[in-house]
Amino acid sequence: MARSANQKLKLLYLMQMLLERSDENHTLTVQEMIGELAKHDIAAERKSIYGDLESLRLFGLDIVQTKGKTTGYYIASRDFELPELKLLVDSVQSSKFITHKKTLALIKKIEGLASVYDAQLLQRQVYVRNRVKSMNESVYYNVDEISNAISSDRMIRFRYFELDISKRRRYRHDGAVYEISPFALMWDDENYYMLGYDAGAAKMKHYRVDKMVGIEAAESGRLGKECFADIDMSSYSTQVFGMFTGSEQKVKLRFSNQLVGAVIDRFGKEIMLIPDGDEHFTVSVDVAVSPQFYAWLFGFGTAVEILSPESARREIRLRAAEVAELYF
Repeated sequence: MARSANQKLKLLYLMQMLLERSDENHTLTVQEMIGELAKHDIAAERKSIYGDLESLRLFGLDIVQTKGKTTGYYIASRDFELPELKLLVDSVQSSKFITHKKTLALIKKIEGLASVYDAQLLQRQVYVRNRVKSMNESVYYNVDEISNAISSDRMIRFRYFELDISKRRRYRHDGAVYEISPFALMWDDENYYMLGYDAGAAKMKHYRVDKMVGIEAAESGRLGKECFADIDMSSYSTQVFGMFTGSEQKVKLRFSNQLVGAVIDRFGKEIMLIPDGDEHFTVSVDVAVSPQFYAWLFGFGTAVEILSPESARREIRLRAAEVAELYF
């Protein structure tokens, strides 16, 4: 009997079958494997299947044999366990910068890392339709373009837009092309930002990745390396609020004790909390004093007070007065 052209693919089909259709609660018998291989026009005998399973074990697959009324086989461990895949799915579906369409495509790929049975469990975790998502479908590829430019030490060109009241794009600087030296991609407040050097302004700036269009690498190398070298990226995100830059200052703040968790979430576990009476504590932090910094403080109402510097106290009084005028 002539051998099928698919016969050489026997081991690959067997591995695919085990990865897709077996787990701790769903085993495959040798007879079921033979039957599935036959659907691909591949002939197999029990003895050859035993040899193939041993080959796959040597290759690195964690194949476990179970014994009961029938003997079955399944993949015991994978590159990603189900709880890890659930974390990935949750991260993708909650990310605003990934569009609805791309979210569904990515989750489908994540499901491919699990058995078909676990994939069904992942599908039950997906609640995407009513989430706030980016409207820029190219953002996924923008990240790749920026990463490539950083690794190849090249500047990038792009246009930058905002949305008007009709939800139409309005390009900054009348649609002029930006030429920026990219240095880092950052995640802040559920958005992706690029940190880059603007040679014209001679300083580092932030750009929302989902608002960048037409990104392409330039021939010229990056500028501003000395400026970027002065930034401590490990603490940068705690100093900059909402990616709004401002003058960096040492600010002393007084919080009510119930805000310990919020302060640690913002500044990290290493922040020094100094008791101030029975109901308050103080912290001293280096922050970029910006409108977003004051907005963060306003969110806590009277449970926080700026103690110093005096310039920051004056600024927050002024902003509070401006807001109060709207209601009188």
